[in-house]
Amino acid sequence: MNPIIRFAAALALTLGLTAGALAQAASISGEVKKIDEGAGKITLKHGPAKSLGMDEPMTMVYRVKDPGMLKQVKVGDKVTFEAEEAASGYTVTTIQKAK
Repeated sequence: MNPIIRFAAALALTLGLTAGALAQAASISGEVKKIDEGAGKITLKHGPAKSLGMDEPMTMVYRVKDPGMLKQVKVGDKVTFEAEEAASGYTVTTIQKAK
């Protein structure tokens, strides 16, 4: 195999594995405690959220990026989610039921 092709294949594999590990590290596990569709907010009890600089488990109210996400879950569901910090507070960007 051509050395350039071999190098490119190895680089692509390495980048793919790194991106997958980062995406997994950004996911936060939690449980839905309350849903407020009118306000576009969800209360989540979750473990450490390293991607948000939170080292301890806690329960927090988050805004949601898309109010339609609130229809995908119900109180008591175990979920994995991603969130980001903005000037207006923390916002859930993705959420799905845990497997």
